[in-house]
Amino acid sequence: MADHAVSSDPAVQAQLDRLATLSPGADILGLERITALLARVGDPHFRLPPVFHVAGTNGKGSTCAFLRAALEASGHTVHVFTSPHLVRFNERIRVAGRLIEDALLADLLREVLDAGADVGASFFEVTTAAAFLAFARIPADACVIEVGLGGRLDATNVIPAPVACGIAQLGIDHQAFLGDTIEQIAAEKAGIAKRGVPLLTQHYPRGQAEQIGRVVQDTGAPWMAKGGAWDATVLKGRLHYHDAAGELELPLPRLPGRHQAGNAALAVAMLRHQQALPIAPTAYRAAMGWAEWPARLQRLTTGALADRMPAGSELWLDGGHNPAAALAIADFLKSRGQKAALIVGILANKDPAGILAPIAPYATSIHAVPIPGHAHHDPDALIALARAHGFAGEAAADVPGALDRILAGEVPPMVLVMGSLYLAGRVLEANGTLPE
Repeated sequence: MADHAVSSDPAVQAQLDRLATLSPGADILGLERITALLARVGDPHFRLPPVFHVAGTNGKGSTCAFLRAALEASGHTVHVFTSPHLVRFNERIRVAGRLIEDALLADLLREVLDAGADVGASFFEVTTAAAFLAFARIPADACVIEVGLGGRLDATNVIPAPVACGIAQLGIDHQAFLGDTIEQIAAEKAGIAKRGVPLLTQHYPRGQAEQIGRVVQDTGAPWMAKGGAWDATVLKGRLHYHDAAGELELPLPRLPGRHQAGNAALAVAMLRHQQALPIAPTAYRAAMGWAEWPARLQRLTTGALADRMPAGSELWLDGGHNPAAALAIADFLKSRGQKAALIVGILANKDPAGILAPIAPYATSIHAVPIPGHAHHDPDALIALARAHGFAGEAAADVPGALDRILAGEVPPMVLVMGSLYLAGRVLEANGTLPE
């Protein structure tokens, strides 16, 4: 699964061009290359501020957003490493609260590539090394680091001693790398566990939990699962959290979707089971409103595309690209009691039937589009599949074209673009609302 990045800054683009030439064109999991690469640049992963390390199939990015929001609300400065980016490569590396500047990014990429040109490191491994260099050199109080793919063999898993690890929702995705069953995937995600470091997780069905249990027993990590060491529930419009230290009653997250309460609760659990940084009680409440995570059930209210929507109709965007994410989107639509016209683009390595099936009861039509620069399911094939699920719709050349066709007919109360984070990035760019 090749990665793609371009930059409007010539110095950054020069290094991205080198990276595209030197890196293999696919993900190759393993810790050997990243370990060798980091050694060439002074092992910065041994000098990071306290690290919160987050894995999961879905929800790990949102959990990172809640962690960052709570830490900053408590007065701490935070480095953040996430992937993929939506529009700008800089989105992957947030240094002391701000997206990394082009000049620093170009210098770091150049340093890593110069030092490890013969290592054969992947796109993600080089990016990880550059982020760790920035985080080791620039002061901050904490690091929030999202696993790129899996956990056990992900490049971020060289971090020796996080202050807390977390695993968000599990689902079927990236089977070529992680295994064909949810139980195999659970074991791979649990590979971020470290001896003596609390591992906070959601509640999982028995088979998945048994796999995680075997991993944590081997590593010696204290495992604290939802429903055991901590718990959270939504009651009367509030998020009620409790653990051995006491109870919290919090507002619901501002991020749309009922699933975000679970991601927020996981972040709270991670913060309350670590000892490295004090967290003010008020910070948890603030985080519910502060946390932002673009292209995850994001309503576009202004911009070139949003401004075309007629009164009474809304434009929404979600990067959901697997069946578990589709279930969350379906739950969101169900909770609103309304149907949406869908604009969908799906990468070639994803399961279109598994994505479309949960949403079928809540859709008025589907308009399939390509994803420029990426191998994707043919829009005509998606339309044929959609019709088998009862959808009406047609293929379009791009999102603006699909929106034209929807707006030319009876406009539904909601138009939702979904199916790929890469497609979501194109929409944000076309709308003129870049992540900050």
